[in-house]
Amino acid sequence: MTLTIPSAPGSSGYLDMYPERRMSYFGNSYILGLTVTAGIGGLLFGYDTGVISGALLYIKDDFDVVKQSSFLQETIVSMALVGAMLGAAAGGWINDYYGRKKATMFADVVFAAGAIVMAAAPDPYVLIAGRFLVGLGVGVASVTAPVYIAEASPSEVRGGLVSTNVLMITGGQFLSYLINSAFTQVPGTWRWMLGVSGVPAVVQFVLMMFMPESPRWLFMKNRKEEAIQVLTRMYDISRLADEIDHLSAAEEEEKQRKHTVSYLEVFRSKEMRLAFFAGAGLQAFQQFTGINTVMYYSPTIVQMAGFHSNQLALLLSLIVAAMNAAGTVVGIYFIDHCGRKKLALSSLCGVIISLIILSVSFFKQSDASSSDGGLYGWLAVLGLALYIAFFAPGMGPVPWTVNSEIYPQQYRGICGGMSATVNWISNLIVAQTFLSVAEAAGTGVTFLILAGIAVLAAVFVIVFVPETQGLTFSEVEQIWKERAWGKNSDWGSSSESNDMDGLLEQGSQS
Repeated sequence: MTLTIPSAPGSSGYLDMYPERRMSYFGNSYILGLTVTAGIGGLLFGYDTGVISGALLYIKDDFDVVKQSSFLQETIVSMALVGAMLGAAAGGWINDYYGRKKATMFADVVFAAGAIVMAAAPDPYVLIAGRFLVGLGVGVASVTAPVYIAEASPSEVRGGLVSTNVLMITGGQFLSYLINSAFTQVPGTWRWMLGVSGVPAVVQFVLMMFMPESPRWLFMKNRKEEAIQVLTRMYDISRLADEIDHLSAAEEEEKQRKHTVSYLEVFRSKEMRLAFFAGAGLQAFQQFTGINTVMYYSPTIVQMAGFHSNQLALLLSLIVAAMNAAGTVVGIYFIDHCGRKKLALSSLCGVIISLIILSVSFFKQSDASSSDGGLYGWLAVLGLALYIAFFAPGMGPVPWTVNSEIYPQQYRGICGGMSATVNWISNLIVAQTFLSVAEAAGTGVTFLILAGIAVLAAVFVIVFVPETQGLTFSEVEQIWKERAWGKNSDWGSSSESNDMDGLLEQGSQS
């Protein structure tokens, strides 16, 4: 197919010149449908995160060996994270080689198989194997969904659409607490809780059969006719030419590269080191500020606060999960209106205050004579609720959104996979150590440590994370070149940068 591609400015200033071509969040039902379908991968992620917190209460009742071992409890929780870590590491390569669509469907198959193994587990060790399989599926999905959505999203609403995946994560957590509560009186309680998780995976697998491949991936694989067919369903004719122009310039850049990107290549390029450090750092701080400690162990934390009933602990945790989902909706609006950086910083300020409240409540309760809840028990629950209220709109969606847009096309799969792996490794460390640290040092000290980490996270965002609100992928790439080589530099130290400059000139003359 021969393309006649009109010249179009390659910047977000183009949309300032033609504001009528800006798209709103609900402006295209096709893009929104694709986003929601891809976001079911986030639902799987969130459901698995939330369901184990309630299921663990009943697994301990069924298996004495689990009840007597904090290490075994942590392993049941964290084995999914080991699988997710490996799935995320492989997910970048799967995405780049087979495409976003096939990667999503592969994740669904693995996740559903893991759900069946968990539901049928005769002992804790088979259960742990099922958790590993589920984690593999979640790991691949955690890489795929943000990239798939970002590559199909107009730049002006990309943050909100990618954040929809995070809304699906928090929605999955809320759904898991609802299901946990529904099955509390049913025989085989935890088996139902874990087995039901396979249903969304099957639903997504079926829906993905009718979804397109990422137009950007198709274009880079020289399947231009298919890519343009997808793009025509996303943009009107006046903007379609501009989007094709961007893809053509990116394709020409790809042709100039003489080698396939490897993991080591990420660290040889100065601008890519800076980008990966910012992206991976955000993912690490998302976990080390304690979010999945709160989500995995919120029923346990509520019981630590003095509320000893399983049902009451699950009910209070359900409220926390509902606030998490509601906060993410707020984040979807603000991420494209206030920007990623401001949203992350305001979120971290609230997180620090909330963790201090949690710490104080546990310090005070340990000194109190009553153990049936009381003032400090409710203060701990308030601290949990405030933590979620501040975390969910900012540090929930911002790391995933930023990582979906800060890497050039040829690095996006591999760097997205590596940064997601950092997220899962950090998640694993926190999940595997929280109960043990809380037992050894005290819960109050543990939350105080998390508050200190949140302070470091705020400093990191200020120093290393750029604002990417409303920028095209090309503009974001230029940020890293300027940070690496200086604004007025010709980037002579980077041959890849020089190649890009030539291509931009060719694109403007085409």
